[in-house]
Amino acid sequence: MNITLKPEIEQFIQAQIATGRYANAEDVISKALKLLAEWDKDYQEWEEETSKKIAVGLAQIERGEVLDSDLVMARLEEKIRKAREHQG
Repeated sequence: MNITLKPEIEQFIQAQIATGRYANAEDVISKALKLLAEWDKDYQEWEEETSKKIAVGLAQIERGEVLDSDLVMARLEEKIRKAREHQG
């Protein structure tokens, strides 16, 4: 497979090789692809967890298990006020 890289990508690869951590361009690209695969896997896991949390939240809403936003904000403001009192 032949790939044409933009000059800035080539410069980046050369800079990585110059650090001594990589022997050649293939090592740099292999590491980059490994990190991309890990990132994709982590993202997919995050996406699945988030979808599950959303489903749980929607089910709670349907059951009426919700808090009034004014009440939530008042509780948060009280926590912030108390935290500030303890700090100084």
